[in-house]
Amino acid sequence: MPQFVDHSPPGECVFCRIARGELPAALVHQDELTLAFMDIGQVNPGHVLVATRRHAANLFELAPEEGAAVMHTAQRIAQAIAHTFHPPGLTLLQANGKEGDQTVFHFHLHLLPRHANDGVGLLWPRKEPGMPTLLGYAQQLSAQLASGQGAPT
Repeated sequence: MPQFVDHSPPGECVFCRIARGELPAALVHQDELTLAFMDIGQVNPGHVLVATRRHAANLFELAPEEGAAVMHTAQRIAQAIAHTFHPPGLTLLQANGKEGDQTVFHFHLHLLPRHANDGVGLLWPRKEPGMPTLLGYAQQLSAQLASGQGAPT
């Protein structure tokens, strides 16, 4: 069965409509910059999404204060999940772009309680290019940051 993909225009996506109260959601928390609600496709009990209130399609469109607010909310919700559902683990997942497996193009973070043998897999093919290549990658990224290109927009 294909996964749901929201192709709505910016500001009309399912999460914007939830933020405006136009669609029902099992809200856990909301504040000026974020909202947290139960994922309609629960993987495990307590699976929560933390989204920005303002429409930002992905991580690259977030304002720094929104990123900080999402992490603050995520930490509070994670504590509530831990105390309520007692999962032995928790995975934070955030996807950007079609190739990153993003399905709703409004920034959000999954808080996914984890249990042994829950069927969730986060495996990928490891590539080990060696330290010289890793140092080259680090140098390229450091140069990008130093040029101001890695600064928030």
